[in-house]
Amino acid sequence: MKKKNIKILLVDDEPDILEIVGFNLSSEGYQVLTAENGVEAVEMAKKYKPHLIILDVMMPEMDGIEACERIRQDSSLNDIIITFLTARGEDYSQVAGFDAGADDYITKPIKPKVLISKVKSLLRRLKSKTNESSAIKIGDLVINREEYKISKKGKEIILPRKEFELLALLATKPGKVFKREEILDKVWGNEVVVGGRTIDVHIRKLREKIGDKSFKTVKGVGYKFVD
Repeated sequence: MKKKNIKILLVDDEPDILEIVGFNLSSEGYQVLTAENGVEAVEMAKKYKPHLIILDVMMPEMDGIEACERIRQDSSLNDIIITFLTARGEDYSQVAGFDAGADDYITKPIKPKVLISKVKSLLRRLKSKTNESSAIKIGDLVINREEYKISKKGKEIILPRKEFELLALLATKPGKVFKREEILDKVWGNEVVVGGRTIDVHIRKLREKIGDKSFKTVKGVGYKFVD
């Protein structure tokens, strides 16, 4: 996809951030939309369906965590990549962001060239996986990878993007133990740095939604999907 066709929604209550980051993204050729709070972010996400949202955490009216949760609740917005850009680097804030459905977490301050590199890395996930079959069927679980839909016993289950991709990866080979390094590489990309707890958080959420018995932890190695 050409840069001029890629829409990026930048959300921050600091005008300087909107101006500086927005300028650097526009200079790269991306379409840049801006919002100053979480309420505006949700409205603009529904209206414009951006490919990527760069979202601050601490904002008036509605913070970034709640805005991310609301966006992820709308199945029509499931393909949007969401990353937080914030000065808050505490572990609990990062975990809260991933729990809300974020794909990545970028800490301020960040040099423009580094930010652009991160954005390019995130946008590479938009490439379609044409060599993959569109659906995986395991027992009463159906995973449609083209439509990003999950159903169990005929009932649709809404999953955030990263939870979906993690489930789809594990379900491609039930019984195989996927090492943590392989999961990070295939789901998050080897150029994206995430915390060691990221996989654990996503597995916990999948256990809550799909069923605890479907996922087995192999201590010190990784995880596998159990049919």
